[in-house]
Amino acid sequence: MALVIRLAEENLARGAGGPFGAAVFEIGSGRVVAAGVNRVVQGSNCVLHAEIVALMFAQQRVGSFTLRSPGRPAHELVTSCEPCAMCLGATLWSGVRRLVIGAEREDAMAVGFEEGPVFAESYAYIAERGVETVRGVRRAEAARLLRAYRDAGGLVYNP
Repeated sequence: MALVIRLAEENLARGAGGPFGAAVFEIGSGRVVAAGVNRVVQGSNCVLHAEIVALMFAQQRVGSFTLRSPGRPAHELVTSCEPCAMCLGATLWSGVRRLVIGAEREDAMAVGFEEGPVFAESYAYIAERGVETVRGVRRAEAARLLRAYRDAGGLVYNP
């Protein structure tokens, strides 16, 4: 989580995008496979959320459309903020075994971001399909970045 929070901080400091960072790690070794930051506004592309960017790079790096291939290490997606509806869906399809969340949905919505239709049942669904969720890791630190973005006049692109 320290890495993804640092990525989000750097993205915010550079004015390069929203206050979101994500990375894919091998479970067990902790090796970083790929990382991403929010590039929605700069990339003129609504899907360039940090989670999507990290998952795309991770799948490219391992050379597969899934991170759940036989004979390969299990992977986790670590994200500075709870995924929106799009990113939660991508998390399921990506093949990661674990989702680690910093700031919560409520933290993002409190600064104006709309996170889409994500429900408790959404997490039950991904759990049934083998994706463990770990919530609130360094939440206060991650939520502080969201507030800093808002306070600096950052663009909330999906209110």
